[in-house]
Amino acid sequence: MGKFNLTQKIDRRTFSRQVGKGIGAAAIMSSLPFACSSAAIAQKEKLGIALVGLGYYGSILAESLQKTKICELKGLVTGTPSKAKLWGSKYNIPEKNIYNYQNFDDIADNPDIDIVYVVLPNSMHKEFSIKAAKAGKHVICEKPMALNVKECEEIIAACNEAKVELGMGYRMHSEPYTQEVKRFAKENVFGKPHLVTSGSGYIMRGNPNQWRLKKDLAGGGALMNMGVYSIQCAIYATGEQPIAVSAQEFKTMPDYFKEVDETITIQLEFPSGCIANLHTSHNANINDLYITYENGWCRLEPAHSYGPIQGETSKGVMDFPVVNQQAEQMDDFAKHILQDAPNLCPGEMGLRDMQIVEAIYKSIDAGGKRIALDLIEF
Repeated sequence: MGKFNLTQKIDRRTFSRQVGKGIGAAAIMSSLPFACSSAAIAQKEKLGIALVGLGYYGSILAESLQKTKICELKGLVTGTPSKAKLWGSKYNIPEKNIYNYQNFDDIADNPDIDIVYVVLPNSMHKEFSIKAAKAGKHVICEKPMALNVKECEEIIAACNEAKVELGMGYRMHSEPYTQEVKRFAKENVFGKPHLVTSGSGYIMRGNPNQWRLKKDLAGGGALMNMGVYSIQCAIYATGEQPIAVSAQEFKTMPDYFKEVDETITIQLEFPSGCIANLHTSHNANINDLYITYENGWCRLEPAHSYGPIQGETSKGVMDFPVVNQQAEQMDDFAKHILQDAPNLCPGEMGLRDMQIVEAIYKSIDAGGKRIALDLIEF
């Protein structure tokens, strides 16, 4: 009988291959901390998702989970008893599947829940992503991944140690117009990209005490919240990792945006020579992507709202069906777990983006200085 390495990460493909070599399933399963749970998951047609955080975006995810095909809303985590009662009734969630932040660790014993989706303020992403991993649950972490690079690395390490999958809440990668832009880069449809411009932002008003205006909760302002979309646009439009960045910050409402950034402009350099001019703001409505190539152009506007996305190229109008982006995103992650499909947005992608964000802030602090990038490969 062949010798089995107990330190390696076991997926279904490896498991099947080892069993085919004559290694008993019971022997393998008994040596892995969450293998029994993994075996149970493999028998499921749908995976159960628990939402951690029932705010505005949590409500969008809950509604989207009514439209998913291979995952479903099975659990809730909230610190507000009234929300627990209301949402439990609305979505038919049994009391045993509703948790608060104090008893969250008990979720480890609940076979109904396979995936934990962390939809909390940024400062809580690390804590509850790691708690979910230690509970043996797969993790989706909403963007931005955490407050800084170090926290991102700690989340990835915890998921690796627990042998659970980690995905980012980057819905656009499951959206057909975005997928087409990625194909343009991969297949060199219009030749090499020369220039990318993209903006992402909205006008933030209302409650001056909202958590996104607090640096200790949000980690930053427009850049942490919306700037990630523009950064992502530049990367999938070119199909490359940037090699350098410079950036500038502007505030027209310093009294309102006391602790966090209001508007930031960014320049990214890519190995091919392509340049990206990006902008993000909490005081401007911007939502676009424009790419000029050697032999044509592409425009998406809107480029990263909830939809419908619209686009055209130098060859004509782009026409794809409208999809529920969040439903497609969660189903894609479930396919990764159930069917060994690619993980479209692994945790390393969130780490990479945070490396860029930190370099942007560093450039701003240095008066717009060019900062060379040394990014994680994945």
